[in-house]
Amino acid sequence: MFSKGSLVIYKNQPAVIAECGEKFTITFVTGAKMQLTSQNVRAKDILLLHKGTVSDIKAVVTFAQTLQEQAQDYRQPMQEAYELYGEDDSAVAIGELAELIFGDFEAQKAWAYYSFLKNSFLFEEKSTETDVLFCCRTKEQVEILEKKSNEKDQEETLRKACVERIKAKQPFTSDDAKYLQEVEALALGKTAKSRVLKEAGLAETDEVAHKVLLDSQFWPYYKNPFPSRWGVSMQSANQQLSHPPAEERLTIEHTAFAIDNAWSADPDDAVAFDGEYLWVHIADPASTVLPDSAIDISARNRGATLYIPEGAARMLAEESLADYALGLEEWSNALSFRIKLDENGTIADTNVFKTKLKVKRLTYEEASDLCDSSDLAPLFRIARANEERRKKTGAVSITLPEVHINVERSEANAEPKISFTTIKSTKASEMVREMMLLAGEGAARFAFKNNIPFPYVSQDAPDLPKELPEGLAGQYKLRRSMHSRSVGVTPSMHSGLGIGMYSQVTSPLRRYSDLVAHQQLRGFIDGKPLLDKDTVLERISAGDAASGATVKAERKSNLHWTLCFLYQNPQWQGTGVIVELKEKAAVVLIPELAMETQIALNGKMQLNQEITLKVSKIDIPKQLVNFLAV
Repeated sequence: MFSKGSLVIYKNQPAVIAECGEKFTITFVTGAKMQLTSQNVRAKDILLLHKGTVSDIKAVVTFAQTLQEQAQDYRQPMQEAYELYGEDDSAVAIGELAELIFGDFEAQKAWAYYSFLKNSFLFEEKSTETDVLFCCRTKEQVEILEKKSNEKDQEETLRKACVERIKAKQPFTSDDAKYLQEVEALALGKTAKSRVLKEAGLAETDEVAHKVLLDSQFWPYYKNPFPSRWGVSMQSANQQLSHPPAEERLTIEHTAFAIDNAWSADPDDAVAFDGEYLWVHIADPASTVLPDSAIDISARNRGATLYIPEGAARMLAEESLADYALGLEEWSNALSFRIKLDENGTIADTNVFKTKLKVKRLTYEEASDLCDSSDLAPLFRIARANEERRKKTGAVSITLPEVHINVERSEANAEPKISFTTIKSTKASEMVREMMLLAGEGAARFAFKNNIPFPYVSQDAPDLPKELPEGLAGQYKLRRSMHSRSVGVTPSMHSGLGIGMYSQVTSPLRRYSDLVAHQQLRGFIDGKPLLDKDTVLERISAGDAASGATVKAERKSNLHWTLCFLYQNPQWQGTGVIVELKEKAAVVLIPELAMETQIALNGKMQLNQEITLKVSKIDIPKQLVNFLAV
């Protein structure tokens, strides 16, 4: 049946028999360059298409491509053949069908005719192991296939039109939406590919996708993709914590003060002095969030609460705040650190209690005004002493501009109103900072003393410059000299804070490592088994990795909204302070935006010099803005 030169079908492609024997050597082409390939096959692996001799397999493939381009010329003969054989359910040999439609069935053309028939709506292949056969499809089958083909053609037409609009930077139409959703997925970091961008000759990157969505007006300029791009949810955790369990708690007689920014909605610390002890009371979600519970794992995967100008996406459910935040109800539950200080302000002893207390909320401004009151004056005194103590052990204090960015949206599709509030250091904010540091130091000492596997925070000594400029330039240089903090299960010096042993325990509602610390402390108090050091390290490392993404999303989001503010206010001018001089550029801090930029160096510039800046160019997708000195 097979002979040298015969045309056969091998794995849905044409091949020519080069040699006959126990096995057959066949030749076929591969790839776009049609490279010749040879292979030995068995008889059952190939199907005879034509008994004639084929001299050039490349010509066979080329003619098939040409015939497909001439498909329109054969519509009428195809229809006539279909009507002729349509009433007969039996299969027809390819040669007979080809003679009727194309007028011949030559060996060189057989593969082209076979491919043409196989790809038609009218005929269906019914080949056997020895014969290539076709039969007519039913009219219903033909209608279904034609409908699918028309839909595919329409889809391709719409896609090409969308691609052309993308290339021309034209506004999108309703037909473009489903293709731009693919681009949107890339811009949000949900995929790494976009066929539409590729067909438009554009790079398949999140920045390019972002720009296309803005150019097409599919996204408004203020759309913030960065939390999604960093894999951070913009929705708060939805699994509500159980109500606090009924358990024995120490009732605190004094009133404690939760002091924070006016916009804070989740107070998780309060402070008081009872005449003998300093008390730092911390929210107690660990009373119900047990290690490896579903809520614990969810919090670990988030790492921290996300704070962006649009709002907060909380590590623990928003609905649980009333039960666990301090000062939202008449009585609050807390995990409380009772700290005894010696005459030098050094921690002499720390104990930890499960407590119940009354909390009064104050803003930093209100507390600052009450700094000489009988309730708060001792706290300010302790804070001043602690700051002096830390400075003596090398603490580094850095003061750089900070702002709170507020985004107000009155309607879902309304352009947001963006405003900046300078965060000013107050007496009360400095006092609360020192209270939190004392709590962290006291907790670390308590855990170490009692052999509790615990998350400790440390920092290597900074590489302090020999000469430090004054003003913002000095503070900027000082920040650049600091090393990153480290988190582990072995206590070590936190040089930046000037504390020999330190842990973060004051934000268990919004920081996962703090929650782990509370779980360990509560386990110790209750006499329950504790997580071992390896497990604690594993948990806090996972939480730190997740919170690292949260920090990046926050920084990117803050910069995004800063650029949007400048986009809304193209005539903006503001003051910048030169903090570093490079060979050809000056690094400038803009205090009212808490933003760093670079401008071309002018020979007359000097450190801490104030200059007036204006915006020259904004690129929101690339998160770039150029300023010029006025």
